[in-house]
Amino acid sequence: MDPESEEYATHDLPTATSPEPPRRSICSNCRRPNPVCLCHALPVHPIQTTTRVLILQHPHEAHHKLSTTPILTKTLLHATAVTGRRLRPGISSLLDQSPPAAVYYLFPATSSSPAVNISDLKHEKPSVLIAFDGTWKHAREMVKASEEFLSKFAIRVSLGVDEKVSGGSIYDSDLVLRKEPFSGCVSTMEAVARALGVLEPNGFDIEGTLIKILKEMVRLQAGFLKPMKPRPKLLKKVKEKEKEKE
Repeated sequence: MDPESEEYATHDLPTATSPEPPRRSICSNCRRPNPVCLCHALPVHPIQTTTRVLILQHPHEAHHKLSTTPILTKTLLHATAVTGRRLRPGISSLLDQSPPAAVYYLFPATSSSPAVNISDLKHEKPSVLIAFDGTWKHAREMVKASEEFLSKFAIRVSLGVDEKVSGGSIYDSDLVLRKEPFSGCVSTMEAVARALGVLEPNGFDIEGTLIKILKEMVRLQAGFLKPMKPRPKLLKKVKEKEKEKE
């Protein structure tokens, strides 16, 4: 056989291609993969609140498996989310009202950025509660980038945290799926639940419903994710703190 003919014959053979992996089926209601569908845990009708919740979600968090923002906007009638890295004029009609409604943004206090404890607002009724959804690094960046705009009309509030203590979220207590950097740092859904628990007239029931949904989400997800081990640096801090108490 002519070597050239053999070469051409080889090139004419169809090349093997790997079949595309099948796409996961997604629930049309809760928009989660069917194996971890949360529809059975969601209320039949979205929960009414006097507080309007606005969530600024970091672009990276929008694709995270454990993002709780889509569940919040599905569960709360007056919860909306916008994707971005900072709040600014024009990003939401809730913040562009004139005069602006009573607005509070939820983020832990620091030595350079004090905040009002949420428990002190029990008799106050904010019209808008802002939460930031992202990793703690991204959330800090989002808050810092947004504060020039927010300082004109909004008040910073916190749940009350201790940055010297590790862990402390539902993710941590039920199964370590996402490790929080210090006690009081919680998921967006847990933070909003605890805030509404204080601010809403029927806050106890609203908080309980949201926490129940979050726990079910964690339970379902646990079957598909390997638990994360606590970070060594955080463990070291905890051990040092325990020695100081001895």
